[in-house]
Amino acid sequence: QVQLVESGGGWVQAGGSLRLSCAISGSGGGLYLWGWYRQFPGKERELVAQVSSTGTTDYADSAKGRFAISRDNARNTVYLQMNSLKSEDTARYYCKATSYFTLGGENLEYWGQGTQVTVSS
Repeated sequence: QVQLVESGGGWVQAGGSLRLSCAISGSGGGLYLWGWYRQFPGKERELVAQVSSTGTTDYADSAKGRFAISRDNARNTVYLQMNSLKSEDTARYYCKATSYFTLGGENLEYWGQGTQVTVSS
């Protein structure tokens, strides 16, 4: 079973930076998509950034130019570098990994427990 553990969240002043890490273990392969999502209170979880096995990246409009997702294959770790943070970035951030393999017609997905990011204005 795939395990994802996020770290690196915390408190930061507006304009500052944080780097989130997602450590992935227990996988024998089959993952092809890694992403960072965030969730505001009372809202649906939304995509912030993702990177595929081919290196293709996708960012939410709010993250473009400020955030960067990367993956260290050797360490099985996915990062989200967040710069120029704003108060509206305050949310709980989650790491997700998606498998090539399916169950019931849907790709298997694995989620971490999340890490809180709080940006003070």
